[in-house]
Amino acid sequence: MLHTQQKKGARGLKVIVMCFALTSLTTCSPGVANSSKLHDLDMLDEVLKYYDRRALPTGTEGVPTVVSCGIFIRSFGSINPSTMDYEVDLYLRQTWYDHRLRQPNLVKPLDLNDPKLVQRIWKPEVFFANAKHAEFQYVTVPNVLVRIDPSGKILYMLRLKLRFSCMMDLYRYPMDSQVCTIELESFSKTTDELHLKWTENQPVMLYDNLKLPQFEIERVNTSLCREKFHIVNVFFLGEYSCLRAEFYLRRSVGYHLVQSYLPTILIVVISWVSFWLDVNAIPARITLGVTTLLTISSKGAGIQSNLPPVSYVKAMDVWMGACTTFVFAALLEFTLVNYMWRKRPETLPGRSMPIITVKSSKAVMDSEKGDGSAVSSPVQTTARFDTKLHAKRIDKMSRVVFPALFLGFNIAYWLYFMY
Repeated sequence: MLHTQQKKGARGLKVIVMCFALTSLTTCSPGVANSSKLHDLDMLDEVLKYYDRRALPTGTEGVPTVVSCGIFIRSFGSINPSTMDYEVDLYLRQTWYDHRLRQPNLVKPLDLNDPKLVQRIWKPEVFFANAKHAEFQYVTVPNVLVRIDPSGKILYMLRLKLRFSCMMDLYRYPMDSQVCTIELESFSKTTDELHLKWTENQPVMLYDNLKLPQFEIERVNTSLCREKFHIVNVFFLGEYSCLRAEFYLRRSVGYHLVQSYLPTILIVVISWVSFWLDVNAIPARITLGVTTLLTISSKGAGIQSNLPPVSYVKAMDVWMGACTTFVFAALLEFTLVNYMWRKRPETLPGRSMPIITVKSSKAVMDSEKGDGSAVSSPVQTTARFDTKLHAKRIDKMSRVVFPALFLGFNIAYWLYFMY
């Protein structure tokens, strides 16, 4: 009898184990998972039948809806000083709670890439205040994600390509530092209805391999701001919530050292070759001076073409102006030396011209024969000799003075604009 009861208990235990195994297999199978997903979607459709997207999630509570925002920057570049803007490819993440979409029976959060769903639910009406141009990414599908959590938490993420305005101070260009911002504001909801805030952990994230061609990102600061709008300074529209991200950028001077500073230094040095040429080499010295002057002028025009016509003097303007002055001064130096070299001797008023007595060859032969009637002819050569000597002396002094002055200018220039 006891043996029979033990057999029945063992059979019952086997039946229980088999039922549990079948239940586990049914739950883990893809078909059941898909059916649960369809069940969740059916629940969402049922909720959206009575959902009013015009009403705020906290409209009945009398408190503003809090929206947490975060930005992930994929690319950052094309910083153009001539138009004073830059382009950014970013992911905008917005999170808020909507109790109307709270569904505790959901198996797991729903991730939907459906632009039509975005149109059926309430979402924050935000915009980028300092954006000049914006593009929504459609390739290969619309880059939008809506995640609905069982607790009613909504994650709304989309990818955008924007061109932002950045008012740059180019006084120290190209050794300048700039602060470019991204401003995110509420468009139609005041602070009584909508409150924007940054996410607590890493509100602005940068791509790990993010590199800029001419700038280095030193740091990123985030802050809250509020904007007030008026119409004709009479009708007050209200106060709107605002978020600001500040990017502190330092320009890398390496590119400009190779493309601007080094070529102009070589042009100035080449203009000094004229000091080692002979004074009589007029065509060579004129050609060298005019060529270097035209080259430095065209180089300066090429640099200025990439910059906006600002009303103040930039560091690059000081550099190009000084280099042009040195090249022009070298050309003027040759003009002065050539004038002194070719200057005819003249007697100054109130002074007699020094006279050197030079005997002719015939007079020398007659004097050797003992004839005392030797004739000597006065020749005015002292004045011309002194003028040529001064001309050569100016060339020798210029070989030292010009490099010394240019070196002193470089020391003062780099110390002033770099520190």
